[in-house]
Amino acid sequence: MRLFRSLTLLLTLVAPTAFADSLYQVEMILFRQNAVPAIVSRAAPEDWAAGAKPVSADSLRTPSLNDEAQKLRSSSDYTVLLHKAWQQNLGDVENKVSISDGREQYGQFPIEGTLNLKLGRFTDVDANFWVNQFSANGMVTASERLKQQSHTKNGQLNYLDNGHLALLIKITSLTATARPPVPDVIPD
Repeated sequence: MRLFRSLTLLLTLVAPTAFADSLYQVEMILFRQNAVPAIVSRAAPEDWAAGAKPVSADSLRTPSLNDEAQKLRSSSDYTVLLHKAWQQNLGDVENKVSISDGREQYGQFPIEGTLNLKLGRFTDVDANFWVNQFSANGMVTASERLKQQSHTKNGQLNYLDNGHLALLIKITSLTATARPPVPDVIPD
């Protein structure tokens, strides 16, 4: 019986741990790099948010990357298109959210897209955004698209470059305990 308990304990320590859902703040800045020629893609599909849960108004948070956004705005090389922060649960199962900005016209927005996030050692990010232009009757006439996948390090600002459009994203745990500071002198 003792051997069985020891074996169970050993398997518990060695087995990979599943990441339980935890609360995170996600902040993103979608911007255009004006020096790079625009790549106009096919118009955004009507079902652009298929399977994604919209970011709710009560989950929105005050952005913390205001200095970075201001640096982009103050340069003629960049145009900030969207700056948004929210909190959501992340775990080892993919979690897809839809984000939009501007006045809706026939189910489409000037800026619309999805973020598919999956927590692991790093967070897997699958970003899919469109920047749309509309005709006088409200139909999408042209779109610019950012489609990028990345493994982002949590708690750090990450840059996803897609040529003309780019994304800054920061994913920070709201439940992780802070690490104690490293002492100046290590006692003997």
